[in-house]
Amino acid sequence: MSVEVTITCPLGSVCERIVDGKLERCAWYVKMVGTNPNTGEDVDEARCAIAWQPLLAVDTNGKLDQTVSSVQSMRNETIKRQDLALGVVANANKTIERL
Repeated sequence: MSVEVTITCPLGSVCERIVDGKLERCAWYVKMVGTNPNTGEDVDEARCAIAWQPLLAVDTNGKLDQTVSSVQSMRNETIKRQDLALGVVANANKTIERL
């Protein structure tokens, strides 16, 4: 059994309508162009900004994960180099003590 789904505005508004020969458009009705972070498919459509929030939250979370990974990688590399530099300093101190 197939049920028809009708999406309505929880605020009781209409995104676009023609009034007196002019197109009235809600300020929250925005067009997004990009890639869906869930599916990888291209997105080129207009919806209410509130309806875009879940998709934008997923995209932001993905970008945040990438950033955390990059920072962690940089931290690990910094520690390796710092340990190397401290080893050089320790060896230099031992060499100076022998002289």
